[in-house]
Amino acid sequence: MGLFRELQSEIEKRSLSSGGWPGGNGGRAGIETTCYALMALGDHQGPFRQKAMDVLLSTQNPDGSWPAFEGDDPEGCWATALAVITLRFVQSPLPPIERALRWLLNNKGREGHWFWNWKFRTVDRGVQFNPDKYGWSWFPGTVSWVIPTAFSLIALKQSFPCCRTERVVNRIQLGTEMLRDRACPQGGWNAGNGIVFGAVLTPHIDTTAIALLALTEDYRQPSTLQALNWLRQTCVECSSVYSLAWSAVALLIHQDRLADLCTARLRRALSSNRPIANVETLCLAAIAINAAGGSANPFQVVI
Repeated sequence: MGLFRELQSEIEKRSLSSGGWPGGNGGRAGIETTCYALMALGDHQGPFRQKAMDVLLSTQNPDGSWPAFEGDDPEGCWATALAVITLRFVQSPLPPIERALRWLLNNKGREGHWFWNWKFRTVDRGVQFNPDKYGWSWFPGTVSWVIPTAFSLIALKQSFPCCRTERVVNRIQLGTEMLRDRACPQGGWNAGNGIVFGAVLTPHIDTTAIALLALTEDYRQPSTLQALNWLRQTCVECSSVYSLAWSAVALLIHQDRLADLCTARLRRALSSNRPIANVETLCLAAIAINAAGGSANPFQVVI
């Protein structure tokens, strides 16, 4: 656990004096970065963790959503799903989570509205997807994208492991179908669609890994099997700590045979003495190393 504790120590050093962690080079707490850092610290008690929890809870909007950064986006954004996953993982009180879940259930990609559904079916045909299958967007009023949909599915599945209402069941089913519909033909996922203006897009490692986290119950589906196969082939040639961390987290959750190899490559990449400037990368590496050691994976969905 020496490497894991070293990563935790470096993450703590980079926290803001006011609490939380900055997204990029800014001086304000970024919700995404702060969530990953809290996952990485886990149950490691200390002032950094508590101050970050205070920031995360205090930045929740009145409607239950979260902004992308402290003080931004009163209408909320995709980071709401990530905040739900984080708060559940660190065993936060339930009321903030319940308010956020109501916001998630009330939001959908723009193609879920009848007018935009009609437009994508009849006029705007440059991007090939089925508008009847929608998920969640980066920000309200925009179309569905893969990563916000995957995180929202994880949040709903973790929060409602059983006895799901019809509304919850329908949203999970729609979001799952949206991911299947927008997979790249060769396997995996690009940011939003697999084909645009007739051109087949290249899958992204991080997007594919995150989508796979939401599809643990879907492991027999062709799109999931194809994505796992593509990720296996791609991660063994990857040297990016960020991409290897996401790959390891996904392969571990799917109990894939290449999970150990991917984790070993991640460890080698971390020991290469190349400085890691990005806090999110440090956090994701810590999450992956910890999960590989048998500790809880914050993205795990009980099947």
